[in-house]
Amino acid sequence: MLTIDGRVVPPLHKLAGVLIALAVIVGLVAPDARRGEGTTAAPAAAPSVQGAADRPAGRETPGAPVAQGGSPRPSATPTPAPTIGTASAVARQVRANELGQIPVIMYHRIVADPGSSLDRTPEELREELTRLAREGYVPITAADFARGWIDVPAGRHPVVLTFDDGTPGHFALDERGTPKPDTAVGVLLEVARRHPGFRPVATFYVNSDPFQMGDRAAEGLRWLVAHGFEVGNHTWSHTDLSTLDKEGVQREIGRAEAQIVAMSGRHSTTLAYPFGSEPRRSSWARAKDGEYSFRGIFLAGWRPSASPFHADFDEDAITRIQSAGKIPENDCRRYCSAAWLDWLRDNPAERYVSDGDPGTVAFPAGAAEDLDADYRRYGRAY
Repeated sequence: MLTIDGRVVPPLHKLAGVLIALAVIVGLVAPDARRGEGTTAAPAAAPSVQGAADRPAGRETPGAPVAQGGSPRPSATPTPAPTIGTASAVARQVRANELGQIPVIMYHRIVADPGSSLDRTPEELREELTRLAREGYVPITAADFARGWIDVPAGRHPVVLTFDDGTPGHFALDERGTPKPDTAVGVLLEVARRHPGFRPVATFYVNSDPFQMGDRAAEGLRWLVAHGFEVGNHTWSHTDLSTLDKEGVQREIGRAEAQIVAMSGRHSTTLAYPFGSEPRRSSWARAKDGEYSFRGIFLAGWRPSASPFHADFDEDAITRIQSAGKIPENDCRRYCSAAWLDWLRDNPAERYVSDGDPGTVAFPAGAAEDLDADYRRYGRAY
């Protein structure tokens, strides 16, 4: 039995299958095996990346300059570790903890008549988004999360909403070019209107036939990008990447990426593995020169993600939570979204709380050892 934070994970959904279980085990038990693998340069002269807002001054991508050949440049004298600064009065007042956990919620089909335990109805989605709004969550895209650009008001909590497979219940346009009301986008826009400050943004992971929109697919993807949504890569044919060699993995991802660029005009920033199933080497999926390069790769999974500023964060194996209620007869009683949101509410010290400043990382002084070394210069303790 898999144990998470001292809790035993019961057998997974019948319909979710063994692949998700394997993804969880690899993602939670052996993330460090992936740290340190070399990365490939971003596609040269590629279209711009979705959501690639500039970092504020001094908040460049972490990491030392890299010389030709891929090795860090040696320094004549060792650079002392940056000193962690003092948190602002606002950070202390709201008890900011930007090393806390963040729910990354995974949705599949949004349909009126569910045929699978992974399906959610429009009303169930509406109820969950309303709960998030009332409990102080603010949606951000998977791209902004993976980059560590978490710009939410002080005292609020980021949440990442991800929708896999690009199905018609996620997004559709009417004849006027307006999102249909009972799609995921329509529901999200509705909840945002009712709850000011709840941003209508999400990430949609698409395959070869985005949202089954046919000849309107390019129009749809461009609408999403123009309105702040993210279109992510979910491979061309939703293949289990663990069964493929390097060439097969890169063909599946590269073909999907080429279509995303052709339709949206932008490269995707993040990838979600079909079934949560990882290839034999994550570097095959992370980047291929001239075709794709991802800032974050998402698993299926059964727990919130570590903060991107936490030393335990692994950008190649970001965990997610399946959206579902506390179904008594299976693992969702404790390990799907309703249960985890309850747990985060009841354990506020474990949840990410923003200081309102995306250029700093604020946290209680006792958590300083959990801060990733690359972010020490932005650290602010109280």
